[in-house]
Amino acid sequence: MTEIYFQKMTPEGYREIEEQIEELKKDRPIKIARLKTARALGDLSENTEYSTAKRDLRHLESRLRFLNKQLTYAQIIQPQGNGKIDLGSTVTIEFLDDHDQVTYKIVGTQEADLAANKLAFDSPLGQAMMNQAAGNSVTVVSPDSTYQVKIISVN
Repeated sequence: MTEIYFQKMTPEGYREIEEQIEELKKDRPIKIARLKTARALGDLSENTEYSTAKRDLRHLESRLRFLNKQLTYAQIIQPQGNGKIDLGSTVTIEFLDDHDQVTYKIVGTQEADLAANKLAFDSPLGQAMMNQAAGNSVTVVSPDSTYQVKIISVN
């Protein structure tokens, strides 16, 4: 029997996917109408409007299936609030080599966005920090290098 793999995510990440689905559902009737209009133009073999509208609708349907599957196999993780790093925790760390401090929110893989300071729990840095408490120093082994960070605070 095949074991089902659930995607760990925060409640916020789940809501973001739900919002994306709602936005795509709003676009669906517009894309269908565009396809019908393009089909009415005649010869489908040389109708770029039809080909484009069909491709756009297929892309939207594919994205909807993907997002719905994300929700179906989601495992929402609530932070434990025990002072240890877990999904949903906000963590301030200091890189010990240059003493830069950064604050990250630990999130599921599909929510990760370093530009928004959202760090995936299964990234090398995320893995090294999981279940650690403030004040601990951890060694991060990444594909390019090994470095140390000190955990300043966990919220």
